[in-house]
Amino acid sequence: MEGRMLFINQELSLPIDEISWRFSGSGGPGGQHANTANTRVEAVFSIEDSPTLSDLQRQLLVSRYGSVLRIVVSDERSQTRNRNLALERLAERVRVGLLVPKRRTPTKPTRGSIERRLTVKRNIAQKKQRRSLPEDD
Repeated sequence: MEGRMLFINQELSLPIDEISWRFSGSGGPGGQHANTANTRVEAVFSIEDSPTLSDLQRQLLVSRYGSVLRIVVSDERSQTRNRNLALERLAERVRVGLLVPKRRTPTKPTRGSIERRLTVKRNIAQKKQRRSLPEDD
């Protein structure tokens, strides 16, 4: 594990050493193996303490996830596979967290949308009008 990097995107790779691991018994099927093996994996990445992240990256991630990013995986019966899944999910979560959403530029409603809205309004008004008309005997 020493010296390995977790690829996030072209600008960022995190050292695996910055991720702390916890292992515990996983619930679910597995028979006697599940009772003895610690296959549940918890990967904890401290966003605030990471020297790899720039200030802007740290600010984006903390605003979205808080100071610590925690991934828990118990999908597989193997600790190694669960560790790999946790790394993939951590990388994806950081990748998504670093995306800056595009600013929406307000536009005017189209003619069609205005006509549809007014047609619906007219239909509702007519329906209410028909309800209130007195019946002729």
